[in-house]
Amino acid sequence: MLVLIDESGDAGFKIARGSSSHFVVAMVIFRDYTQAEETSTAIANAQVILRIPREFKFNKCCDAVRDRFFESVAPFDFTIRALVVDKAKIYNDHLRENKERFYNYFVKLLLHRDHGVLCGARIKIDGSGDREFKRELERYLR
Repeated sequence: MLVLIDESGDAGFKIARGSSSHFVVAMVIFRDYTQAEETSTAIANAQVILRIPREFKFNKCCDAVRDRFFESVAPFDFTIRALVVDKAKIYNDHLRENKERFYNYFVKLLLHRDHGVLCGARIKIDGSGDREFKRELERYLR
C-alpha cells in the first residue's frame, strides 16, 4: 500500500498579511502500486494535453481543466482522506506559535483514525522542510 500526503495553504496565522485562511492536508491511498503508477502516468499525460507546466493548481484553473483532471484519474482505484482546518477557529497558542507543531499535529490527526488501514503502508509526505524537519516529523508520527 502506498499513501501520498500533501497540503494546501500554509501553517501561518498572519492572515491579514498573506497567510491562507484555511489549511488542508490530504492523503491519497493506493492499495496497489500499479494503480499508483498508472494514475501518475494519466496525470502526466493530462498535464501535457492541457499544457500545465508543473502541477495542477485547482484554485487557478478553469472548470474545464479541473474536469479533465478528474476524468483522467476516475478510472483508477484509490481513496482520499482530507482534513480542512479553518485557522480562525484555532485558539491553542501551542499550535498558533509554531508552524512545525501545527503541521505535525494535523498530519498526525489525519493519520490517526485509520482503523488499521495504514498498517504497513509506505507513506510519502510531499512538502517543504529541511532534512531535520522531516526527521522530526517522522519521530513525531511514530
